Amino acid sequence: MDKLKVLVVDDESRMRKLVKDFLSKKNFDVLEAENGEQAVDIFFESKEIALIILDVMMPKMDGWQVCREIRQYSKVPIIMLTAKSDEKDELLGFELGVDEYISKPFSPKILVARVEAILRRANALEEDVIDVGGIVLDKAAHQVKIDNVNIDLSYKEFELLTYFITNQGVALSRERILNNVWNYDYFGDARTIDTHVKKLRSKMGPKGDYIKTIWGMGYKFEVEP
Repeated sequence: MDKLKVLVVDDESRMRKLVKDFLSKKNFDVLEAENGEQAVDIFFESKEIALIILDVMMPKMDGWQVCREIRQYSKVPIIMLTAKSDEKDELLGFELGVDEYISKPFSPKILVARVEAILRRANALEEDVIDVGGIVLDKAAHQVKIDNVNIDLSYKEFELLTYFITNQGVALSRERILNNVWNYDYFGDARTIDTHVKKLRSKMGPKGDYIKTIWGMGYKFEVEP
């Protein structure tokens, strides 16, 4: 799975670098623009931008104008950054279709958490059916087909495969898998995961090789090129 692209638009290079560093650590591909005009150009050239972090006060074209321009053509999620917390600004932002509104100064970790939450919401709405490497996973129907043949998975095997597929290319620790697939209230041990992975691989046939073991850590789902 390609890294999700995030466009960071701010006339302060220090601010762009701060946000970029935190997003890059979370495996996002970060594009930068230093003013509104550049942001619009990059957005329409790139076409695959998953989310925009947009400063309000900028030269050449401010954040509101950028938002108006992009909203004519796209519903891409937009997080607005502003130096002043003004209710009128917030209301204008929501009228223009801004998804989140964050006042400076802010915690980069909180910003990243908001980015991840918005993208999860967007994916939940758009990606009910995921098709990758000959595997078709239908979340709504709770059904998996491999090379067009139905595969009979238990509820947890389905949840586990969904988690792997939506985190393609990411090294996942056993603890992280337990927390996300079995939830925080599960007190079993990590061998539960290994048992489920073994069964899942066996049911997936040759495609089971997409689930790689990372010794001493956990697993990674990677489709062969």
